[in-house]
Amino acid sequence: MRIVDVNEIYSPTGGGVRTYIDRKIGIMADLGHELIVLACGQEERIEDRPGGGRIHYVKSPPLPFDRNYGLFWDRAAITRLLDHYDPDVVENCSPWKPAWFVGDWQGRALKSYFMHNDNMAAYAQRWFEGVASAERVERAFAWYTRYMARFLGKYDCVVTNGPALQKRLTARGLRIDAAFPLGIERQHFSPRFRDERLRRALLEQCGLPENGLLLFGIGRHHREKRWDMIIDAVNRAGSHLPVGLILIGHGSQTPALERRAAGSPHIRLFKPVYDRERLASIMASADACIHGCEIETFGLVVSEALASGAPLIVPNEGGAGEVARPEYAETYDAGDAKSCAAAIRRLAARDRRILRRAAAIAAGQVVDDRQHAQALVDYYAEQIARRDGVQLARSA
Repeated sequence: MRIVDVNEIYSPTGGGVRTYIDRKIGIMADLGHELIVLACGQEERIEDRPGGGRIHYVKSPPLPFDRNYGLFWDRAAITRLLDHYDPDVVENCSPWKPAWFVGDWQGRALKSYFMHNDNMAAYAQRWFEGVASAERVERAFAWYTRYMARFLGKYDCVVTNGPALQKRLTARGLRIDAAFPLGIERQHFSPRFRDERLRRALLEQCGLPENGLLLFGIGRHHREKRWDMIIDAVNRAGSHLPVGLILIGHGSQTPALERRAAGSPHIRLFKPVYDRERLASIMASADACIHGCEIETFGLVVSEALASGAPLIVPNEGGAGEVARPEYAETYDAGDAKSCAAAIRRLAARDRRILRRAAAIAAGQVVDDRQHAQALVDYYAEQIARRDGVQLARSA
């Protein structure tokens, strides 16, 4: 199967989407398929990948506020490449011009709209947070939902990257045909990487004894991640018990977070850890992962944490909340530092050995990215067969 992904949000300097796509290209090739990504570029060029697949950069104007990304503006350039590659499936994830370029294209391919994010939550609700309720913002931006419904009608299938986004969009009346939770590179994460010496060293860096509760958070230092709320919650909980937090990441909010954490000797901020073995060991060695962002549609970090055998403290909304189960997690009201602090105290009161045992059992059930890719290909094959009236045997 040849899949062409018209992906306006892929960038060689990007984050989650780039990681997902780069890994997906290799997995698809290993499974005997071909993934070709049409991405925005400063110039027209092709980047072939070892074993199969490629990134075809289409010369495009950059985003005015972030030159790492671009905009597809030329309909003829996109349709010409779709005609040239003649895919079995064409994917698109942009709600702007590419939604119409792909939707109106007259090729033979199955057309799939792949929902990676929720712009309503990521932008409109964040912009007006504290001014208007989420429900009021939803009503004010109902025009955007109606806009999406118009172009989604041009697609053969509409899929999301997990149940959190599926629930959110169907509640607005949008058509969603299937949800495919993204996977992680599970081979990098495991409870067996736990290191008690490392745990003691991290607690010592937080000024705490060995019986302290060691939490970790990983992610960009951006307002939507709510690390300021997490810091406040840890400080609240710390007035009742010995709890430390190591926060790994960097971003525009780093100076503000450093100032916020400066009053506590038990909260430490560290730059991103790019050594995956070291990161996996940190995850497995801490007592729990704490997360603040409720608008993420897939809980990548919390899934990696769970695969490492780490219990969870997460908001009761979004992708992170979908990963949580009572056996190994505590949830709190999204965006509420007081509720989050209460969740920390509840987790601290539980038997740590039983908690970690439950997390270790759940670790083996975390979906890996190969399973995700295979499920997606199987789904596309079924849709094509149904369209063409062909009886199809399922993949093993």
